[in-house]
Amino acid sequence: MARELVLAEGAVLQRILDATHVIWHDGLDRTNYERWYRAQLATPWGRLHLSRWALVAGGDFLASAKLYDLDATLDGRAIRVAGIGAVFTHEAHRGQGAARELIERLLDRKSREGADAALLFSEIGPEYYARLGFEVVPTFDLRLSVVEDPRRGAPATLVRAGDDRDLDDLVAMNAIRAAPYRFHLNRDRDLVRFAIAKKRLLAGLAPPGTRALEFFIAEEGASAVAYVVIAVKDGEWTIESAGDRDPAGARLGAILQVLIAREPGQQRPAIQGRLPATLRPPQLRIVETKPARDVMMIRPLTGAGRPSRPLAADDVLYWRGDLF
Repeated sequence: MARELVLAEGAVLQRILDATHVIWHDGLDRTNYERWYRAQLATPWGRLHLSRWALVAGGDFLASAKLYDLDATLDGRAIRVAGIGAVFTHEAHRGQGAARELIERLLDRKSREGADAALLFSEIGPEYYARLGFEVVPTFDLRLSVVEDPRRGAPATLVRAGDDRDLDDLVAMNAIRAAPYRFHLNRDRDLVRFAIAKKRLLAGLAPPGTRALEFFIAEEGASAVAYVVIAVKDGEWTIESAGDRDPAGARLGAILQVLIAREPGQQRPAIQGRLPATLRPPQLRIVETKPARDVMMIRPLTGAGRPSRPLAADDVLYWRGDLF
């Protein structure tokens, strides 16, 4: 029976959501799981850059995946990247090469449309995707603690909730911080907004009190000069992205000290995240460094998408909030 690559819509999309909800529900019931996906598609960035595809035969789906269209920089060159996420094979069709065929057909399509490289984050280790030509890019998750001075309390730093008026400042901070790195996303206003909205939507659709998304900035004059986006779950903070005009990151560290000091009597949260090697606020202590749970892997599709040499951890700036 002929296999066809199709955009996942209508009944096919419903069957995909039914099957994948069990794995990737993130604490959402089936109704809100679908609402979360559709809300992401409705954002300005999602409408243009996010889609879901399926390999179908005889009216049923065999495998599915999300596709992200991204702009990035590799070794000083602007490149287009096809991000592959949520790869899933229907239980009834496993062991028949459906996921491999889906990925190859998607990448062939994106290569013809101008993509230079493919990127994914594997939850199942690197072996399967290595057989498809993907190479591991080493990345690390950090466990962090905030250094506090009990004699002084919170620093005298003006901290407020961030909003859309701050996004241009965030984009500028990100661009300056990313420039020395061999590989990074080119994060424009819509992508930054999408990354925040995605986690904010997840928190809003989750059962009350289970999740939160916090976005704070330090302000000087009328401009944001440092920021942090934090996902909160089960008392743990995950730094989704952060920035500081100060190369040392002291104002970012001050924001975190202010946030910690809001509830002086409460137990301090566990903090995790990824920070680029050039961002080490003096108020933060690295407690543990370990290989990232989601393995970053890249595959060249053109000469422009081929690194001049293998990418090392210090060559890459990639925020946890931009994982897919």
